[in-house]
Amino acid sequence: MADKPYIICHMMMSLDGRIDCAMTEQLPGVTDYYNTLNELNTPNTLSGRNTAELEMAEPGVFKPKDKTVLGKEGFLKNSNAQGYEIVVDTKGKLLWPNAFNMKKPYLIITGEQVTKEYLNYLNQKNISWIACGTEKINLLRSMEILYTEFDVKRLSIVGGPAINTAFLNAGLIDEVSILIGAGIDGRKEMPSVFDGRNINYPLTHLNLLSVKKFGSNAVWLRYKTEYK
Repeated sequence: MADKPYIICHMMMSLDGRIDCAMTEQLPGVTDYYNTLNELNTPNTLSGRNTAELEMAEPGVFKPKDKTVLGKEGFLKNSNAQGYEIVVDTKGKLLWPNAFNMKKPYLIITGEQVTKEYLNYLNQKNISWIACGTEKINLLRSMEILYTEFDVKRLSIVGGPAINTAFLNAGLIDEVSILIGAGIDGRKEMPSVFDGRNINYPLTHLNLLSVKKFGSNAVWLRYKTEYK
């Protein structure tokens, strides 16, 4: 595999594997989630479009007047930083505040069908970007660009089931870090850590690295992935 960051999927969930943010915020040990994230020594974090839309982006969507697309691979490093808030936004729709003088600036990964107008919008906001992949984002290639051009050596995925599973299916997750809070969700159709594989998709095997219990009764599990 090409050079890429060491990638950890770091999530907090209820005992039954649910990760709905409104629910996890009620779990004892929610503060342990951020402490354990710091312990992973991953100055870069990555989220999918859905998570970013709820937690980071401004309301609304970008509507280009000129729909001319980039149509090729490209990237632009608009800021140098020790860590980035990386967001996967395939079509380039999310709106952002200005990223000037941010300690942890945004970096958007999008597909090659993104409009040139949207990329100009990101440039004006001082937001770095990578455009990679024709029909959908080429995750492997985008991780290679992150590693070689943006000096991203370690990152944690802190998104939802869609982005977690996309990286897992691409064989890009090196480690799974799970903080289990002392609570049960039990509601129907709530999101889980990984989801969306077809019924015949093979199991991903894991090798347990460590277990740690906190005073909140949360348990932190770290696993190394074993792709076969």
